[in-house]
Amino acid sequence: MSKEDVIEMTGKVNDVLPGNMYRVKIDNTDHELICYLGGKLKQHKIRVIEGDNVRIEVSPYDLNKGRVVYRL
Repeated sequence: MSKEDVIEMTGKVNDVLPGNMYRVKIDNTDHELICYLGGKLKQHKIRVIEGDNVRIEVSPYDLNKGRVVYRL
């Protein structure tokens, strides 16, 4: 499985958890994921706060965890 084989979704940050983890509610569903910050967000110290709309990537193997790759 390569890095390109991911599912992209958008959602809203509902809760900020310890350790740079976030609880994100997916748009148009009631599903919530636990997400961490992706490489460029962490590298450039971009802050994500509660209420931000974000784009996330999810692996098809584990649909409960995701990676925040862009803050909208």
